[in-house]
Amino acid sequence: MAVPLLSGCLRVQVTMGVSSKDLVTGHIVAASIPRDSKDQGPQLTVPASLAGKMRVQQYRQDGYVGSEAFFSNLTFGELGDLGATSEQAQGMFHLALQRSGDAVTFSGTVDLTDVAQGSDVQISMNFPAHVSTTNGTRDGDNGVTWKLPPGEKSSLAAEVSYADPHNRGFTGWLVLVALIALASAVGVGYLAYRNRDQSPRPGDPEPHDPGEAAATATDDDKEPAGR
Repeated sequence: MAVPLLSGCLRVQVTMGVSSKDLVTGHIVAASIPRDSKDQGPQLTVPASLAGKMRVQQYRQDGYVGSEAFFSNLTFGELGDLGATSEQAQGMFHLALQRSGDAVTFSGTVDLTDVAQGSDVQISMNFPAHVSTTNGTRDGDNGVTWKLPPGEKSSLAAEVSYADPHNRGFTGWLVLVALIALASAVGVGYLAYRNRDQSPRPGDPEPHDPGEAAATATDDDKEPAGR
């Protein structure tokens, strides 16, 4: 990601939030104190790859003029496309998000060696889980802010851990398949039991007729005639 490099005081503010679906939404301000009435300050543009996910408008606040960009639902891969918002400072800002299993790592390098003293440059990140490690200033449990000193090179790092949204969908699919398989097995077992061959097999005892047994018992209980 890059913002224009200008002489004079800069205001560069990058605020981003990462959702549990691995999507990034945020806001960029790039502004400077104008040299004259015609100075419009740094102008951001929307990269073609982010059309429909990003918009830019003019920025005027606290004596600064420039532009601000709003973006939403960027994938981790698309985060790198923010570097195309300006051609004037390529290589100054490098920000990246990467996932390995359930671990998500934010890393970045910012080169402000040619930026004037007194400039305000900061980057803020908010994550969907507790930030386990970072070299920035913690902002609550899930947030981190880096205030970057002009005239220096800085590195940014933060790591969080939360479930991979792609694995959650895969796990749900496996559970569904398992339930279908179980239901099918139960159904097949029931049909096999209901339709089993119940005809007598060689060696099986003759079926017992309760009616015959009762009649035999009644006859035996009668006294023989003439006794």
